[in-house]
Amino acid sequence: MSTEALDHGLIASGAGNEDGWLAPNGLLRRLARDRVAALAASVLTAIVLAAILAPWIAPYDPYFTDLTKTMQAPSAAHWFGTDNTGRDILSRVLYGTRNTLVLGLVGVIVGGAIGGVLGIVAAYYRRLGGWIMRLVDIMLAFPAILIGLAMAAIFGAGLGAVIIALVIATIPDVARVARGAAVGVMGQEFMEAGRAVGVSDSALIWRYLTLNCISTIFVFLTLRFGQIILIGSVLGFLGMGAQPPTAELGMMAAQGRDFLFMAPHIATIPSCAIFVIVLCANLLGDAFRDVLDPRLQT
Repeated sequence: MSTEALDHGLIASGAGNEDGWLAPNGLLRRLARDRVAALAASVLTAIVLAAILAPWIAPYDPYFTDLTKTMQAPSAAHWFGTDNTGRDILSRVLYGTRNTLVLGLVGVIVGGAIGGVLGIVAAYYRRLGGWIMRLVDIMLAFPAILIGLAMAAIFGAGLGAVIIALVIATIPDVARVARGAAVGVMGQEFMEAGRAVGVSDSALIWRYLTLNCISTIFVFLTLRFGQIILIGSVLGFLGMGAQPPTAELGMMAAQGRDFLFMAPHIATIPSCAIFVIVLCANLLGDAFRDVLDPRLQT
């Protein structure tokens, strides 16, 4: 039996199928048929573009203070109003969204990569699997907020401490999902056949095992992204994230809580921005799950 024959197992399970459910064109067509997913993708794309282009589209310097214009309500001059030091909230939301999205993306990408590797290695090398999963269980015992407190105590409060906390919080969940998917693939006949014909461990792990698990991991990460954004914002709200005057949505909401009765827009507008980002990410994650799960395909 050749490796070409083994590729039928890979294609049959969905990974690497250029004409099937994982093809880019087919994926886009399926997503476009879901109006809610299309709307969520459009809104999230607009938010990401606005964050990227913040230096060019922000109407004011987000760090410029004007004590003659403190706590102004939304108006034509300041669409989202001003905060307690006279800074333009729209400009700060644009810059704060950029920092919040960076936290989520780094947490998901780095934590997902490490967790995916640990889960797949644990499934393939069963002698190591027990030790790896016990380490994962230990990591699961610590909530993200506690990890954030520990990182802030060690490295000092800031975006770096939050990123480390989000990565550590992401690893164990992804590792468990990756291991579950990999164990299912390990039971397939093409994996046993690959070992029988002498295919190397690296080829089996990457070409046959990882590519069959990657869609499951990706779906979980899309669903996890909204949760990571929310956790990062909570850490910022508690003062463990970005420090003044850096703009970050969670910290901005925390700064506005002292003025809820005098100027509620200072806290509610950043909070609404977090809500919209998390909602769109979750809706898009649900759509990706429906599209990328081969068991749901007809």
